[in-house]
Amino acid sequence: MSAPLRRKPPLPEPAAGRRSVADFVSTRRAGLGALLVLAGAIVAAGLLWRRLGEQVTWGEGGLLKPEMIELRGVSPWVKSDLKAEALRAASLDGGLPLADPELPNRIARAFDTHPWVRRVVGVELKHPPAAVVEVLCREPVAMVAVQGGLLAVDAEGVVLPSGDFTAEAAAEYPRIMGVGSSPQGPEGSPWGDAAVEEGAALAAVIGPEWRSLGLVECRPTTSGGARTWNLIGPEGRKIVFGSAPGRERAGEASAAAKVARLRKLADDKPTTDAVDLTTVSDAPRSIPTP
Repeated sequence: MSAPLRRKPPLPEPAAGRRSVADFVSTRRAGLGALLVLAGAIVAAGLLWRRLGEQVTWGEGGLLKPEMIELRGVSPWVKSDLKAEALRAASLDGGLPLADPELPNRIARAFDTHPWVRRVVGVELKHPPAAVVEVLCREPVAMVAVQGGLLAVDAEGVVLPSGDFTAEAAAEYPRIMGVGSSPQGPEGSPWGDAAVEEGAALAAVIGPEWRSLGLVECRPTTSGGARTWNLIGPEGRKIVFGSAPGRERAGEASAAAKVARLRKLADDKPTTDAVDLTTVSDAPRSIPTP
C-alpha cells in the first residue's frame, strides 16, 4: 500500500504594508519623478531670482529717469531748467530706482531744496513708469541794491536765483535801497536782515501800484528811533509810506489804507511835493518841499 501524499503547506502571504508600498512605488514611480523634477525647478528658480532679481528691479530697466518726470507749476519768471537743476543737485539725474519704497519722498526732497521752489504740492507715480511733480514757485517782488548789482528777493526776503534775470527784467521790479548787509545764506534762504524783510513786504503790498505811479525805489530812514520807508518816483517825487506793513505805530494809517491812497494818487497829476501816507485821513497829506 502506497504511502499517502503529503500536502505542501501553503506559502505565507506577503504583509499588507509591504505589498502596498511596493505596489505604490512601482505604479507611481513616473509621477514621483515628475514631482521631484518640479520641486527642483522651483528651488532653482528661487535661487536664480535671488541672483537676478536685484539686477532687474534696480538695474537699467528699473530706473525712473529724468525724462520720465513731468514737472508742473513752474512760473514764467523761472528761466532756468528747474527740473534738471533739482535732480542734479540731489544726485538723482542718473535715475531713481523704481523699487525704492521712499521714491516719492526722495523726489519731493530733491525739488523742495531748489531755491525757486516754495513748496512741493505733490508727487504722483504712474504706470508705465512715470512721475508727475507739482510745485509752487516763489515770486520775485523786488531787487535789493548791493555792491556790484542787484539781488532778487520774494515777499519774505528770501534770496532768489538772480541769474534768471536780465538787466531789462530786473529793471521792472522796485529797488530796495540802503541795505548794508549781504545775504547770510545761499539762494533759497532768507537774507537775514530785517531791513530786507521790511522792504520786500512793502514792495509786495504795493504790488502793481509801483508801475502805475512810476515808483522805482523804496528807501529806509529813521524816524523817532524806528525805521520808516520812503517811496521814490520820477523827477524826485517822494511818498512817505511810513512803517513797513504790520509794523505800524499807534495812530498810523494801516498798510491797506496807504495802498488805497496810492491808487488815488495814480489818477492825479504827478507833483514834486512829498506826500505823507501815514496820517489817518481820507486823503494823503502833501508836505511842501522846502
